[in-house]
Amino acid sequence: MPIYAAYASNMDPAQMLERAPHSPMSSTGWLHGWRLTFAGDDIGWEGSLATVTEDRDDQTSKVFVVLYDVTVEDEKNLDRWEGTELGVHRKIRTRVATADGPVLAWLYVIDGYEGGLPSARYLGVMADAAEVAGAPAEYVERLRLHEARNVGPGPAEPMDDTPDGPAAD
Repeated sequence: MPIYAAYASNMDPAQMLERAPHSPMSSTGWLHGWRLTFAGDDIGWEGSLATVTEDRDDQTSKVFVVLYDVTVEDEKNLDRWEGTELGVHRKIRTRVATADGPVLAWLYVIDGYEGGLPSARYLGVMADAAEVAGAPAEYVERLRLHEARNVGPGPAEPMDDTPDGPAAD
């Protein structure tokens, strides 16, 4: 069965159960020499979407991934969900370091230019997924603290109603 490496919201086994119901989580691992970045500002969730790229300048960089044993039927569903037919993502194969040794897995990468900021909401979804999947706390914290774009219009009126601060009671 092909092995899929998820590094964004698909790290969450509950979400994957909806998208690929016959494909159980098998383990976790790391993409060594890769870094998490964002791209596709024009196609994403109120901002850029997560992708990974090899980091030839920093071989110590790494990305946490969750591995799933994916059936052929579920792979087709994921391809549709990830927009491979539309050219949003493309699939690549790479080696993933696991506690049981390296495994060959496929993953999706954005087929576009790197850059742009993800939404705060998307980063929150990713961080929650990483936490549920067992990512180290430092990794989850880095996701939560990553620079993001504001996704809401903000309050209709300032929270403090005077130029000098909140009104006294």
